[in-house]
Amino acid sequence: MNKFDNFCTAFVQSVGNKEGAISPAITSSASFGYGSPETAEGIFNGSVKKPLYSRMGNPTTAKLESIMAQMDGGVGAVATSSGMGATTLACMSLLAAGDEIISIGGLFGGTYSLFNETLSRFNISTSFFDVDEFEKIENAITDNTKIIFLESVGNPNMRLPDIKRIAAIADKHGVALIVDNTITPLSIAPLELGADIVVYSTTKIIAGNSSALGGCSIFRAINEGDDKFKTKRYSFLAKFIKGAGKMALIPNAKKRALRDFGMSANAHASYQTMLGLETLPLRLPRVVQSVETIVKALDAQGLNINHPVLASHPHHTRYKEHFQNGCGTLFTIDMGTQERAYDFLRKTKLATITANIGDSRTLALHMASTIYSDFNVETRKFLGITDGLIRISIGLENPQDIIDDFTKAAQ
Repeated sequence: MNKFDNFCTAFVQSVGNKEGAISPAITSSASFGYGSPETAEGIFNGSVKKPLYSRMGNPTTAKLESIMAQMDGGVGAVATSSGMGATTLACMSLLAAGDEIISIGGLFGGTYSLFNETLSRFNISTSFFDVDEFEKIENAITDNTKIIFLESVGNPNMRLPDIKRIAAIADKHGVALIVDNTITPLSIAPLELGADIVVYSTTKIIAGNSSALGGCSIFRAINEGDDKFKTKRYSFLAKFIKGAGKMALIPNAKKRALRDFGMSANAHASYQTMLGLETLPLRLPRVVQSVETIVKALDAQGLNINHPVLASHPHHTRYKEHFQNGCGTLFTIDMGTQERAYDFLRKTKLATITANIGDSRTLALHMASTIYSDFNVETRKFLGITDGLIRISIGLENPQDIIDDFTKAAQ
């Protein structure tokens, strides 16, 4: 039984109930009655495991969190209102003024803005490096470095990090590694490769149909012996480790980020996301196979395609060795100029022009005029954004139909 088949069983068995209503219950309540002052006290100090307030967690969302943690082999998870909410929660649970982030590889525009513009206003600085600048990455680590952050696949530059090697650098220096695995759920298991926290925009291929905005952060367990989170670098975690042991990163995230920033998941969105999870192991292999088929066909026709399945890509060998289950729904087409990119987008009959990715439908977007429109030339160059770049996210359509449509649109 392959990896995807295993999850086919695990997800449908975890989402559905064996008794009563099979579909998960939607607990549509902002607040919860405690019954007695003693119970209220216990809920607030953590000794009574009942809902406190929906900003801090909801029974429907709790079920989603348990399945997401199971998916990545984490000790627990915290679902959020969006993918940026998950990234912000994971980061702000570990950061304070004066701290530093090392960001590696291609980066979604929203994450880049969070690091470069928003967090800098709070005296949190970020250094940016390419995925293969290992020596520079290691030399950039200081006593103030709290996070090394990377995406499993550069969005949209399609560069692939060596996650295991970067994790070894993070462990050597006792720094937390956060991996945004939005594009490659199931395909890549970051915690197994050495990451400490995994973040997702569940809006994308996990939910899969543009119906539910959401995110999730999955945390590894704190080790009983030595652990980087028990060092001086993360001294603020000591009280959480004392109270929650291996689960310490969960209450830390909830109290240092979720409680005060309020990026809480919505119960209805959590329900819809679970429905998407049930079919994810079926949809993902289909999409990965379609992407490879489409990319090779369009490349053979002379279009400027960027995807590591192509032998011309600098990370083609890494793709074959470390990404055997593919690298998600994305590839890019560079049409050379904005005018030609616009012409392609006007002519395509199948692609939906939108900022989303990972949908059941094929999606497309001109990068420079939308997500990266307010980025300067130097930043765009670092992130791989050219004037004619179109990001494509392949859906469930017949791949030959997409090939035919894109071929006509490019003429």
